[in-house]
Amino acid sequence: MKITCYGHASLGIQIEDTHILVDPFITGNPIASSIDINTLKADYILITHAHQDHILDVEAIAKRTGAVLISNFEIISHFEKLGLEGHPMNHGGTWDFEFGSVKYVNAIHTSSFPDGSYGGQPGGFVIEGEHKNIYIAGDTALTYDMKLIPLQTKLDLAILPIGDNFTMGIDDAIIASDFLACDKVVGYHYDTFGYIEIDHEVAKKKFFEKDKDLMLLDIGEAIEL
Repeated sequence: MKITCYGHASLGIQIEDTHILVDPFITGNPIASSIDINTLKADYILITHAHQDHILDVEAIAKRTGAVLISNFEIISHFEKLGLEGHPMNHGGTWDFEFGSVKYVNAIHTSSFPDGSYGGQPGGFVIEGEHKNIYIAGDTALTYDMKLIPLQTKLDLAILPIGDNFTMGIDDAIIASDFLACDKVVGYHYDTFGYIEIDHEVAKKKFFEKDKDLMLLDIGEAIEL
């Protein structure tokens, strides 16, 4: 399993020959100006919630690639009206796709489209594929629901928001990793704009002092599990 950072909360995940994008917000992110969305491969696009900084490039990429969208019922209904193909889910549900299983789990946040219309309830994803298990938290506060995940799935990696203000910050992310029983963390949703800028060295030190590994990937940087 290969995971690539595209900035903010945008990720690429490759599981064998399947390419998955998560929350593509690239053309509106100056930090990600080196990424050309027309070169990105996508068989599926996972969407955690409807805010613009998570859906901006969904339509353009899906129309070019024919990617199947995976999200909550309201988000999928919205994009199906635009002629895109989607697989609707809701909290607690799991579905087996060609690349592995996806479970849509709880997130504590808000969700609305740029025009203010209802975007359903936000969520995160637990993905099991290629004998590796990852949790993508989406935009969320620290929540006790995270404790439920390791009761069913032993995680190899947790991808957690750490920018604070709109989501949990560094200290809460450390507690989240305890709840998740996963000490290997990729941080995301930070530095894109002023409200969520962080001190990288302080963040890494705090995780290190708790015997945890926080990875802050550069734009375009990838890791393999």
